[in-house]
Amino acid sequence: MLEKEILNTEEKILEAAKEIFVNEGSAGARMQEIADKAGINKSLLHYYFRSKEKLFEKVFSITFSKLITKILNIFESDEDFFVKLEKFIENYLDILFKNRFIPMFIISELNKKGNNIAVTILKSSNIDFSIFVNIVQKEIRDGKIKDIDARNLFINILSLCIFPIVARPLIEEIIFEGKKNNYEIFLAQRKDEIFNIIKSTIIKI
Repeated sequence: MLEKEILNTEEKILEAAKEIFVNEGSAGARMQEIADKAGINKSLLHYYFRSKEKLFEKVFSITFSKLITKILNIFESDEDFFVKLEKFIENYLDILFKNRFIPMFIISELNKKGNNIAVTILKSSNIDFSIFVNIVQKEIRDGKIKDIDARNLFINILSLCIFPIVARPLIEEIIFEGKKNNYEIFLAQRKDEIFNIIKSTIIKI
């Protein structure tokens, strides 16, 4: 098999797997379904990825790396802090909505004992949290925001963004009576709500 053909086949598998994982989650996805979506037989799928777990790890790693790169680029820009914060929230929510398996996978892995795949992948992603800390500390020194702990600020932002995604079944069924479109409208509006909540707690008047 030619190298170009191998790369094309692997790319088809990863694209198909990502779509299945988004819709079905890791537990609900089936290798046969992924093979059918990729237009290959199941034996060839197993040739590239020996198990569903290995395939999921690969998809998660690629998707998460892209997420981190996109987010870090936002904070490394020269824009105003609150502009960067607003863009971060908007992009983070969009990515989580389009890749719902990311927060669900991390949460499920954190509840496991022993080898934790999510933590291993997160550590290998070379996330430099000091970038965010340094930005926050500069804003504090410049008198633009209150004297806050950057770790608390970051966790507050993540929590406000992640919960509407992981709690989607509850929110969609209970609050919006199963109306998917209403949930998606709510999530779009939620971006502004989160930004305004965070801004109101840290801005120095």
